[in-house]
Amino acid sequence: MLTYITNECMPLEKMLARVQKHHPGDGCLLVKKAYEFAENAHRGQVRKSGEPYFIHPVSVASILTDLMIDAPTIAAGFLHDTVEDCKDITLDTIRAEFGEEVAQLVDGVTKLDKLDFTNREEQKAESLRKMILAMSKDIRVVIIKLADRLHNMRTLRFQPEERQKAIAHETLDIYAPLAHRLGMNSIKSELEDLSFKYIDPDAFHDIAQKVGLRRTEREENIRMVISELSEKLDAQHIHYEMDGRPKHLYSIYKKMKGQGKTFDQIYDLIAVRVLVDTVQDCYTVLGIVHTLWNQIPGRFKDYISVPKGNMYQSLHTTVIGGRKMPFPFEIQIRTWEMHRVAEFGVAAHWRYKEGGTGGGDLDNKLYWLRQILDWQGDTRDSQEFIDSLKTDLFSDAAPRPSTSPIASTPAWATTAWAPRSTAASCRWKPSWRRATGWRSSPRPPPRAPAPTGCAWSKPSRPRPRSASSLNASCAAKTSSRAATCWKRRPSAAAWRSRR
Repeated sequence: MLTYITNECMPLEKMLARVQKHHPGDGCLLVKKAYEFAENAHRGQVRKSGEPYFIHPVSVASILTDLMIDAPTIAAGFLHDTVEDCKDITLDTIRAEFGEEVAQLVDGVTKLDKLDFTNREEQKAESLRKMILAMSKDIRVVIIKLADRLHNMRTLRFQPEERQKAIAHETLDIYAPLAHRLGMNSIKSELEDLSFKYIDPDAFHDIAQKVGLRRTEREENIRMVISELSEKLDAQHIHYEMDGRPKHLYSIYKKMKGQGKTFDQIYDLIAVRVLVDTVQDCYTVLGIVHTLWNQIPGRFKDYISVPKGNMYQSLHTTVIGGRKMPFPFEIQIRTWEMHRVAEFGVAAHWRYKEGGTGGGDLDNKLYWLRQILDWQGDTRDSQEFIDSLKTDLFSDAAPRPSTSPIASTPAWATTAWAPRSTAASCRWKPSWRRATGWRSSPRPPPRAPAPTGCAWSKPSRPRPRSASSLNASCAAKTSSRAATCWKRRPSAAAWRSRR
């Protein structure tokens, strides 16, 4: 079954059953003890919504349980606000009751309220810096923080309007990109949609209304795609699970803004996801898809052979259905394990690291985090740190060690100097140009000369000179160098006589 992040408080019994299933052992006792401790600590406290405050830590722990994370992390989810909001509880109390591991996780997500700061922005920046530092030591810190932020965004309507916009901007600028860089797409997408709702409510409700008006049509299109594809997959005896999903509202908004399109010009509002057992099955399903429908050129991406920097793997292809389904739609194909990593990111990898395998691979995938810490280590100004962190998180390519030979290749080696070989591009060129692949279009600005013999180096040929300049040049040279000077080219009559 496909797994999604819950939007409600999970009963303790269900939570303990999930913990026992994914992490057999004594973890259930730790989670139950943390549940009872947090319930007593927050007794009498109320949120702005009027609900008992204890609902918040239970919701955070429920999100963590859906991520299939380990018992100490879920326990820290119950306890993450006890040190900050309960007067009689300190970090030493948590350490004595639950051990050093849980205490470090709780400390990593606890805000720096007890120090003197000149303003709220400085406090926010230093708390964020502390979280990033703790995150570099234990990635579970940021997983707890993202779960905490997700539930706070779900209940943001009870905050004043000014605080709503400020928290939404912070979420969209820092926490959503952080979730994306960690591969936690389910959390990232919901954070973006919730932030969009408070930052630009008019645009949010306009897109939501238009998507809702086409809901019946979209559901019918999804049903048609799934029905036709299922028939072919059953004939090939492939074990699969398939579902359709609409695009997230914020992704539609970004596409409209980025490409300058109206809502009516966004056609691929649906995507069908196919989960199979093996990588071989992924490519088999891809072949069946391209046999059934016409692929749109330039809209196929193979993230299985070339994964994204955030560990994401999948096959993406956009096709159009012809007469029966004259609309474009996207199909995503991946294995069950790829889907778990795509939805939960580093949280999906933590189980392997906990078991003693795959830890090195996870550390390599988080190399960008250590780079951010190195770059920001000397930054003293709070606003400068926030701005730099936003830039680092929004960068398309995560910094990582250079292991490819292309990393040391000169700039000119990556430009479009490769000879054209298609018949269409050579048909109208002179014979010597067809032979050498010389480009007839204007050459780019001068760059460093290419090494002789390289495929992208331009062919050498004599520089044309006028007849008068050739004669003058030859006359000026001495007799000892006359053999090497330029000669007047034979006339057309001379060439004919030689034949």
